[in-house]
Amino acid sequence: MTADPLLVIGLGNPGGEYEGTRHNVGAEAVAMLAHRLGVKLGAYRGPAWVAHKVVEERELILARPKTFMNDSGVAGARLARDFKVPLAAVVVVYDELDLKLGRLRIRSRGGTAGHNGLRSLQAHWRSQEFPRVRIGIGRPPAAKDPIDYVLGRPSGPELEVLERACARAGEAILAIASAGVEQAMTEYNRQESEDRSDDG
Repeated sequence: MTADPLLVIGLGNPGGEYEGTRHNVGAEAVAMLAHRLGVKLGAYRGPAWVAHKVVEERELILARPKTFMNDSGVAGARLARDFKVPLAAVVVVYDELDLKLGRLRIRSRGGTAGHNGLRSLQAHWRSQEFPRVRIGIGRPPAAKDPIDYVLGRPSGPELEVLERACARAGEAILAIASAGVEQAMTEYNRQESEDRSDDG
């Protein structure tokens, strides 16, 4: 293996009261990928659950912070330092209000768009130069508080859409690991655009 390990961090809040919430889809996507690869997220000495898997000669380090969303940077900084992974080889997976429900977007860098988990990561890393996979959860109805919405649990068809999106995010992560961020962006962002045009 010559390439740096790929550190994949799925954002969410710990604890049963947050399991299955829209804000936890990043963590759920990483957990689903770990299950698909036949590994289990377990404890290590830092503030995260971690699993390792070599895929096509590249090591994947899958991580879910034990910290709350607003302190994601504490776990992110420790993970990158402990595993000696440069930010270009870190992928952060998280929920995105500004994307239509179930949509996926890969970006190589960017701002926070008001996401507290990203804000914490960028503050600790002092950089926004890291790839990310965004999973669209859509905007809440006009009368609903955005905080209540992101901390709420989807059900029925909405849940099915998000589960498919989480699985697709795992596929995108594997594409990033094997072909790189730019190629994965070309493939997945284009597919998402084609799917959107098919909806119309």
